[in-house]
Amino acid sequence: MKRLDRSAVPAPACLGNYTHGEHNWSDVASADRVQIRAHLEQMQGRHCAYCEGPLDVLGHHIEHFRRKHLFQQLTFSWSNLYWSCDQTDSCGHYKDHGAGVYNVDELIDPCIDDPDRFFRFRSDGTITVRSNLQVMDQHRANETLRVFNLHPRWGRLRNMRKAAIAGYVSLADPQLGFSASELREFFSDELALAATQPFYTAVRHVLTEP
Repeated sequence: MKRLDRSAVPAPACLGNYTHGEHNWSDVASADRVQIRAHLEQMQGRHCAYCEGPLDVLGHHIEHFRRKHLFQQLTFSWSNLYWSCDQTDSCGHYKDHGAGVYNVDELIDPCIDDPDRFFRFRSDGTITVRSNLQVMDQHRANETLRVFNLHPRWGRLRNMRKAAIAGYVSLADPQLGFSASELREFFSDELALAATQPFYTAVRHVLTEP
């Protein structure tokens, strides 16, 4: 999960065609869904807003951060929409159908909170909660991992993150003979290229944090 800037992308004009109380999400026309996805892509790329996995591989759907049936007034609110992968065992689908009871106000919202403050991605594909957090922030971090099933030791996502990082980790092997300055220069260039790739946050943490 990484910080997203919703203010940099205007709300899709088509959302103005729908009103809570008069329309349901199922009323949104196919062409309007295309427009909404295009705006979400501007904000987050073709990566899941939660796991940062590739949507072209994992499938995708327009996701309501606050569930439609509980927060009906936010059904057509731009601030409540993300583009999530379509996996049922993580992210948006798992939040709504697998996580059980949770308080949405205790989850990290990547357009409001900076996930870097809460999480540290490791070279083995795991995620740890940062140790310097206040008690409530520690709870929010752990609850976010649980509700979206981004658990630090959970198989599929951990393995995908680990694979994305592996090439960079292998280059840092001292036996290859690269000096620290050479690695810094190389990783700086690679980090710029990786910004548009899946699991960017995991790559960035491995390349820039001790």
